[in-house]
Amino acid sequence: MNIGIPKEIKKDEYRVSITPNGAAELIAQGHNVYVQSTAGEGSGFSDKEYIDVGASLLLDVAEIYEIAEIIVKVKEPIESEYHLYKKGQTLFTYLHLAADKKLTLFLLEKKIRAFSYETLLVDGKLPLLEPMSEVAGKMASLMGAVHLGKYQGGSGLLAGGVVGTQRAKVMVLGGGIAGTCAAQVAAGLGADVTIFDINLERLRYLDTVLPANVATMYSSSENIRALLPQTDIVIGTVLIPGAKAPKLITKEMLKLMKKGSVLVDVSIDQGGCFETSHPTTHTEPTFTQEGIVHYCVANMPGAYPRTSTFALTNATLPYVKVLAKYGAQKVCQELPVMRSSLNTYDGTLYNEAVGQAHGIASSNM
Repeated sequence: MNIGIPKEIKKDEYRVSITPNGAAELIAQGHNVYVQSTAGEGSGFSDKEYIDVGASLLLDVAEIYEIAEIIVKVKEPIESEYHLYKKGQTLFTYLHLAADKKLTLFLLEKKIRAFSYETLLVDGKLPLLEPMSEVAGKMASLMGAVHLGKYQGGSGLLAGGVVGTQRAKVMVLGGGIAGTCAAQVAAGLGADVTIFDINLERLRYLDTVLPANVATMYSSSENIRALLPQTDIVIGTVLIPGAKAPKLITKEMLKLMKKGSVLVDVSIDQGGCFETSHPTTHTEPTFTQEGIVHYCVANMPGAYPRTSTFALTNATLPYVKVLAKYGAQKVCQELPVMRSSLNTYDGTLYNEAVGQAHGIASSNM
């Protein structure tokens, strides 16, 4: 199988989908790996490292797409890349289609066989999303604390305070991987943290494993509203696999918050869980509305590409191997969990949540 690794061109994105060691493993299985020149530089991998393991280096991205049967990426295709895809090509990447109708329609029209990292479900878990959720969750508390700084538009409150002063109060919406990591880091900074979830069993678990300065609370609009006036940082990590994120903080609710408070929307890839959110970049990460600082960077792990690339390849490589071995036509038969990853195939949508988000009919395999 010919596998293509193009350079990511989304703004401020420095990750690469396969490390040189990952490329070596694919080549050892008899596949050909074609890497666009400088694709790995942002993550600290030189072209020579890919050449040394037997990968073919190509300067022109169009050559990658022309040769490759499978394209392996990190981020979803952006519009300037659409023309590069061949009809019926296989794509494996983060897609987040529920937040992008235009991309969904393109994949259907081009009959792309698109498998997404973020919807692959194994024993109730999302193993290809979890590594990036860890990075984004840990980053969320750090970014929230930084943007509380007065020079960033925040209230000027130090998250952990010092002796004799007030500590920041942090609200974490969602008790999954990202939310748990966010709570751990916020607690480690010394803040007073409350983590919300609708799963009582999950809350019981979090209550036993998180530090003493983390409280748990059942997630309801009433409970969120009650705590907002005291909160300095709100971190939204809510995820419904494949679907748009629910809007847990409305525009009207911002009026309950103190001026200079910070919202960090980790769910922005899936449309965001704050009504006032819109995607931002690492270059311009924030905007202010109703006096509240919004941090809504759509590719948060891209800020730490070396860590993120290693973590991503560790998780995705076994599935890339299986996809390359059997191809898109047979992989779901040979490894049934790949059915949850399949979003579009030869013009048909196979993700019900995406169909509901865009009013497009979907099918079951």
